[in-house]
Amino acid sequence: MKAIRIHAFGGPEVLSIDQVPSPQPLDDEVVLRVRAASVNPIDYKTREGSVSETLPVTLGRDVSGTVEICGTRAHTLKKGDPLFAMLGHDRGGNAEYVVVKATEAAAKPDRLSHVEAAAVPLAGITAWQGLFDHGGLKSGQRVLIHGGAGGVGHLAIQLAKAAGAFVATTVSAEDVVFVRELGADQTVDYKNQRFEEVVDAVDLVFDLVAGDTQERSWEVLKPGGTLVSTLSQPSQEKANLRRARGVSYLAEPNAAHLAEIGRLIEAGKVTPFVQATYPLGEVAKAEERLENEHVRGKIVLEVSA
Repeated sequence: MKAIRIHAFGGPEVLSIDQVPSPQPLDDEVVLRVRAASVNPIDYKTREGSVSETLPVTLGRDVSGTVEICGTRAHTLKKGDPLFAMLGHDRGGNAEYVVVKATEAAAKPDRLSHVEAAAVPLAGITAWQGLFDHGGLKSGQRVLIHGGAGGVGHLAIQLAKAAGAFVATTVSAEDVVFVRELGADQTVDYKNQRFEEVVDAVDLVFDLVAGDTQERSWEVLKPGGTLVSTLSQPSQEKANLRRARGVSYLAEPNAAHLAEIGRLIEAGKVTPFVQATYPLGEVAKAEERLENEHVRGKIVLEVSA
């Protein structure tokens, strides 16, 4: 089968289309025929050497496809069943086939194509775990989401609204209409407005930007609130001064979370946005675009028909 691998760290030129043996499932695993796989920042960070990996490695953390082979204990699934999944760190989805574990996959929402479904798992689970597991967001609370138009952010807005929260978000001027259509209650053009001057105190800051944006976020956090970041550990000193919590985390595959997100998608409360698609062989162009351009929502690789 074909797989996109790297044999050395570097720029897009190190991406290689390799012929590798097709995987085989164990126990409750399945082999998924990959129909689509999305591109995430972790892919180019891994390629560049920012993430420790043993080479060669296949990139790609989330997929949508159909079951090709079932393991001996995968009794609830059969060949052809459509699934989407966030993969563990030990496998990559930029390939024609991939092993998927029972703890990683959920039924693909009928409302979505495979391309749309592939845009959901990593970004959706990152948003879910940041908002609810680490952030404790509840109905009636207020959340400020930094970077609301991106892959994680645009799903976080919808998940927070579905949970009954008031959602403020920082975006560029060109994305204001987009995030309002997603349900954002308040938008801040971060290039022309300082969010701490226009956003009332919030229970949760969901930080997808880091840097100065994270540091200024303490000013809008209520006492007892939480600042959650996917990128860097918030200052514990500043958290203590405000009687707040500062949390950094890495999202982990979770089939139950993905299934719940799938139910919200089926109910019409969450919809992924795919800005662009590329064939698997043009993964270098997809990664370059994600790394160097302003991307709204997700970029997805079309792997097979």
